[in-house]
Amino acid sequence: MTYWDPLPTVRALVGEPHPLWQGDLVRHDWSQPAPEGWEMRDWRNIPGPFYTANTDNCFTGRLCAPHHVAYEDGFCAEFVYRQPVGASEVHQLTCAAECDPFAAYGGDGDCHWTPDLVRDWWRERGRVREWALRMGWGEWATCEREELRDAAAGARAYLTHLTQGLEEYLRDYTFWLAEGRPAAPGEPLPKLGS
Repeated sequence: MTYWDPLPTVRALVGEPHPLWQGDLVRHDWSQPAPEGWEMRDWRNIPGPFYTANTDNCFTGRLCAPHHVAYEDGFCAEFVYRQPVGASEVHQLTCAAECDPFAAYGGDGDCHWTPDLVRDWWRERGRVREWALRMGWGEWATCEREELRDAAAGARAYLTHLTQGLEEYLRDYTFWLAEGRPAAPGEPLPKLGS
């Protein structure tokens, strides 16, 4: 895998019909900072360009991007648990961002993450794992409300991503941050640590 920069795809959508909608134009450049700012991002957002900071609690994010968005268990606010790695995934994530009434998504994570911060996040991933285990198999997993069951499913999907694919993505992303370019095929990637 080589890191793919999603930001050119995001910027090309601005003012154009969204590929997942019938004629509605993309109204916002989702490569910009979240209105509440980087400092207010949800701690569950994984490293990468996209994150959320104080989104709504209307259960809309997973309708557009179930493979990228999950809900926290306090107010059901959205966060990004998997970064997009192709144009169709950018379309899904920007759909989720466009549906958030607070427009609380940001795409300037590359301006804030450093290789050391990515490694720190990776070392602390046990906190996310504990949350995902509790959320994914807790009372919401069998709740009568479909949206709460879906929130639990999002936590389980996050847990799967933690163990299948996230480490490789973060190693590619760390290379991108350090070198300003994707790694060439066969080029060694930085280690994340334990």
